[in-house]
Amino acid sequence: MPVTRRAVHATALCAMLLAASTSTPPAAGAARAASQDAPDRRLSTRAEQEAFLGGARIVSQESAPKGVTGTMRVTLSDGVVTHDASVQTIDESRMKYETPKGVEMNFKDSWRFNVAAYHVDRLLELGMIPATVERVFRGKPASFTWWVDDVLMDEEDRQRQKVAAPSQADWDQQLSTVRLFDQLIANVDRNKGNLLIDKTWNMWMIDHSRAFRVNGRPRSPDQLTKADRALLARLRQLDRDGVRSAVGRHLNGEEISALLKRRDYIVAHFDKGGATLLFERPPRCC
Repeated sequence: MPVTRRAVHATALCAMLLAASTSTPPAAGAARAASQDAPDRRLSTRAEQEAFLGGARIVSQESAPKGVTGTMRVTLSDGVVTHDASVQTIDESRMKYETPKGVEMNFKDSWRFNVAAYHVDRLLELGMIPATVERVFRGKPASFTWWVDDVLMDEEDRQRQKVAAPSQADWDQQLSTVRLFDQLIANVDRNKGNLLIDKTWNMWMIDHSRAFRVNGRPRSPDQLTKADRALLARLRQLDRDGVRSAVGRHLNGEEISALLKRRDYIVAHFDKGGATLLFERPPRCC
């Protein structure tokens, strides 16, 4: 995969998640309109959304703009609820891969990591990654991710337009949590375009197909500036059996071991830094 191809992929995925569907087929548009006309039918819990993503019928599908990696936006319906999902089937690995930041050895880019990141988010009770499940799409295993509702913009647009968050303190805390999470899961592909902002100014993390590297230390420990006190407590409670049970076959033993080593580093870092590095923020997970 050339370097430019990944850049196009990131742009395409975020365009899918942010743009109004001006080219939506009539049937899909009608289905979405029907769903919007019945807000009481929205699935509000992650468990409900997971069940829907895993079992609802695909009624329409469209490629992402310049969909070079096959990312799709699909409309699902169970006969009562209609909602969209982002689908990725990418599953590539290379011994050596050149990026703008340098050469990465043992490179992986996989839909599996989208599912694993979601389940780690659930373990930590963050509620910052939309519901994601494994499901077969066009004969291939894939990640189906709940289309984020009521998106205002992404972080790239917010910064470009110089839009201030209603509460800068709350915004800084959300960004600190994102940075900690990315160091925990060794996400090497975070960018401003895959941080979505909804109308309540909650931040959503999407696209984790390049995460869970096997390095045992955070790649950018300077990103570990602040931590939610409750999140730090939940990090302490992570153990191999709990992580393995949550992520299933989506992470192998080496990837789980590396995650727990990074966890140890993060906990020790904030223990050393003391209470001045901690804050308290109510969890979003449901």
